Amino acid sequence: MTKLEELTALLVNEIDDFKNGVENLEKINDQIKDTKIKMDLSEYKTMIYSHQKEMASHLKAIERFENRFNNKIIQAKIYPTWAVIVFIVCIVVTVVLASYMFLK
Repeated sequence: MTKLEELTALLVNEIDDFKNGVENLEKINDQIKDTKIKMDLSEYKTMIYSHQKEMASHLKAIERFENRFNNKIIQAKIYPTWAVIVFIVCIVVTVVLASYMFLK
């Protein structure tokens, strides 16, 4: 009987320990459920804001470059005027000389 009593006492102790463990876990679970996790986004907000400002300045720089480039294209001439005038004069002189040679 003593063995049976010892085993019963041991079993009761183990059940009490298990019950205490379960109660502790329930308390911890309740605490975890009540805990609100809030992320600190202020650091990321400042990084995003500075990145947006940087991107806006890059965009403005690209637009200024595009406007300057478009103005240069509009104002660009393929050949200078003096070269065109010299070419036309040469053609006219060549035609006049060629017609003079054939008519002579």
